[in-house]
Amino acid sequence: MKNVIRLLFTTLILATASFAGVTVSSPTAGSTSGSPVHFVASATSTHPITAMRIYVDNISQYLISASNLDTSLALASGKHNVVVQAWDSTGAVFKTPLTVTVGGSAPTPTPTPVSGGLPAPPTNAVTKSSIQQIAGWESCTVCAGANAAGPVAVFSMVENQASPSLDGKSAKFSISGTHPYSDALWWKQLGGVDTATNLKYDVYFYITNPGVAQALEFDNNQSNGAHKFIFGTQCNIKGGHWDVWGNASGNWISTGIACGVPAAFTWHHLTWEFKRTSTSVVYVGFTYDGVTHFVNRTYPARASSVHELNVAFQMDGDSSMHAYSAWLDQVSLTYW
Repeated sequence: MKNVIRLLFTTLILATASFAGVTVSSPTAGSTSGSPVHFVASATSTHPITAMRIYVDNISQYLISASNLDTSLALASGKHNVVVQAWDSTGAVFKTPLTVTVGGSAPTPTPTPVSGGLPAPPTNAVTKSSIQQIAGWESCTVCAGANAAGPVAVFSMVENQASPSLDGKSAKFSISGTHPYSDALWWKQLGGVDTATNLKYDVYFYITNPGVAQALEFDNNQSNGAHKFIFGTQCNIKGGHWDVWGNASGNWISTGIACGVPAAFTWHHLTWEFKRTSTSVVYVGFTYDGVTHFVNRTYPARASSVHELNVAFQMDGDSSMHAYSAWLDQVSLTYW
């Protein structure tokens, strides 16, 4: 009888364990692929999966707050050690390692920094200034995660901050909590402007504890009654690079342009310029602390019946949800 009970108990443990882990369906272990490499994976556990991450040669290349991922990463030619990792709500970690050899087409080269700025807006462009001072910002935490169903964060926004500030009226944004990789999103609607096809987002930001931030996101969104144009950008601090949103594909894509930990206790200046066609978004380029990069990426828009134009800012928490704050000042949006 004891042996039967022991067998049943062992079977139960094995059955329970089979529910937890990471399954990588693409690429297969030991395979050879061209660049970019297409990654498809899913994670399961007896508790909800809160995040998944791809490490390539011990460097974080991709993070998503979801139980599955589908993305492409530009990798250099040669053999790479890859780990696809996941976490559940209890903090348990699941990993699947594999090796991938990249051959064939080379990855998209990193754009070279250039002197000078982005193209200047025309004289008939419209500018909304000091947006951080305008009342009526909206916010959420769950909607900021994957599939608008992320983990809950503690967050706040306080306007009209005299210090630190460039003009005496900055806005302070804060995030903390207990759920790993939870996020907070704030946005300010500026009214529908269907005819605008060019956008320039200009912002100064200040952060006191940048080493604990997972990422800082700076976005514009426009909808013209037919399509939604999501101009999503982030300084992926933990990953070390700038990402843009794949829009209709619904995932972050690395530009290959470095974005390390911003210096603490100093103002950083960021300007992004975007364009759109009738059905696509175009990331023209950005200037960060005086250095300009031309991105030149185009992605499809989504269908939408809404009419809107807004600016947005998002703070992402790390695996331990260390508390941190950031300030925005002299936020403006120019469009034409």
